[in-house]
Amino acid sequence: MKNVISVFLLSMLVIACKQETKKEYQYEEDVELKETETVLHKIPTTAEAIANANGFKNWEKVKEIKFTFNVDRDSSHYERSWNWKPKKDEVTMITSKDTITYNRTKIDSTTLKADQSFINDKYWLLAPFNLVWDENSFSSAHELKAIAPISSKEMQKLTIIYKNEGGYTPGDAYDFYFEGDFKVKEWAFREKNKKEASLITSWEDYDDFNGIKISKTRNRNEGSWKLHFTGIKVITE
Repeated sequence: MKNVISVFLLSMLVIACKQETKKEYQYEEDVELKETETVLHKIPTTAEAIANANGFKNWEKVKEIKFTFNVDRDSSHYERSWNWKPKKDEVTMITSKDTITYNRTKIDSTTLKADQSFINDKYWLLAPFNLVWDENSFSSAHELKAIAPISSKEMQKLTIIYKNEGGYTPGDAYDFYFEGDFKVKEWAFREKNKKEASLITSWEDYDDFNGIKISKTRNRNEGSWKLHFTGIKVITE
């Protein structure tokens, strides 16, 4: 009888050990799975990584931004200045001929042209941020190895193609070239997603404005042409 009891107890002990081992292993599996899910959740997309490299996390503090958009072509010069209050969606355009203030929630026939100019100039200034702001408006593809069009250096490339509806220039495409720091070094604009680029420029002269990193100078790959920003002020809360 003692032998039977001993065998029974031994069997129960083995079963208990197996159950405990299984329970412990399952727990470890769950912890590992949760940790993996957390890590994956924190990994940004390529578009977010480019935006973050330019200080996108600080944008929520910005209450006003001022800048002048300049284009020099051969011996000619053109400029227009902007004062934008993003939290109020209020924009002021200042040119040599006129000053227009409007709210982007109430665009009409008298402010439409000014807003088209604002969207263009703001995109040149803050294109990395638009990769997050416009994320539902385009499709994208990331290449780990691509040849940059100006420097001929091997870089990474992010291509975005805007949808064919909505916005002022639907269907356009942009190729962003960048290295390990995720700061844009060159880009190509392709109107209506044509194979050949409509415009190719460098991204140079980066500066930090209250945590917002901006490339102040863009040189074209051919001809005497330069786009640059002056009078940049980023006012934060």
